[in-house]
Amino acid sequence: MMTSFKPPKHGNVKETGRRLALLYGSLLLCISLLIGFQAWDHFSSLPALAWNTSNLKQIHIVDPKDFSFAVFAENRNSDVAFENLLKLIDHDQDIAFAVSLGDMVQKGEKGRYRFFLRQARENLGIPLLTAVGYHELRGKGRDLYHDIFGPLYYSFRIGENYFIVLNDTHKQGLDPSQKEWLEQELGNANGYETRIVFMHAPLHDPRGAKGGPSIPEEASERLIRLFLKYRVTHIFASLGHGYVEGHWQGIPYTMTGGAGAGWSGDDSVGASFHFLKVSMKAGKISVEVERVPAPGYARMGPFGYTAWLWVGSFLRIHGIEAALLLIASILAICIYRIKSRDTLRPRRILSIR
Repeated sequence: MMTSFKPPKHGNVKETGRRLALLYGSLLLCISLLIGFQAWDHFSSLPALAWNTSNLKQIHIVDPKDFSFAVFAENRNSDVAFENLLKLIDHDQDIAFAVSLGDMVQKGEKGRYRFFLRQARENLGIPLLTAVGYHELRGKGRDLYHDIFGPLYYSFRIGENYFIVLNDTHKQGLDPSQKEWLEQELGNANGYETRIVFMHAPLHDPRGAKGGPSIPEEASERLIRLFLKYRVTHIFASLGHGYVEGHWQGIPYTMTGGAGAGWSGDDSVGASFHFLKVSMKAGKISVEVERVPAPGYARMGPFGYTAWLWVGSFLRIHGIEAALLLIASILAICIYRIKSRDTLRPRRILSIR
């Protein structure tokens, strides 16, 4: 007796082949587009060149003995809150320029810098200066930051006021060459009415948090001694999602981190979105905290806002790539299932009894 399995219908084999060809073609297209996006990002022009150098030239002060500037930190590619902050600064006719103390982006990437600078150009009509933060060193790091913004530390003068912007993201706070540069700058500033220092990481975390954002204790003590020696007038530093003011061994400091990266859910000054308005008048410095409204976030809660910040910023920068990757994954799964089904189908055999 002879038995056999019926061979598959020719039409089914043809249909399966057509489906696989379509799936493979679509997968290849997705992969090609992903590679294309990566190539475009690599070879595309930078969103700016020597940003700080250019903006320093644009600062115009009518009276060097009476002017104001804004200070903020920690926006990390946030959207509405940060744009509201920029608009408030721009609408204040007293403010001549603004200074970011770092963590402007979640990660050092062209796309994230492109988004940040577009926000600045569209919402701020005055010069903006920046200090480098820890988040800028992620990704392509200091080289990309240097290419876009210029030197990682620099100084400038307005009348009898001497401003120094530091890069204290080094594991020892300041690297040796910057320490030498800083002492020389402080010596040059000795005859000025005020000596103001901007830095990302604070000398100490006043909240007493272990492993916090401050620079190492030994490096901090060396800097404080240097600042005391040259009579630094005021220090501005970043603080993750908060606001603190006080004195480091007699030197006034103000720490801010309310530009949009974090929100604790309460209504205190340190917890709300804010920036600092710093007024200079005849060698005297006054600092005001200006709150920034961000309606709608109260419904999210702190955890929801943080999740929205991370996911939202990622999708704004990498949304197309994420969609292509998702589609490619689905296509690969479909191909695998069809091929597996074909492999597991029983072989057609002929048996004789």
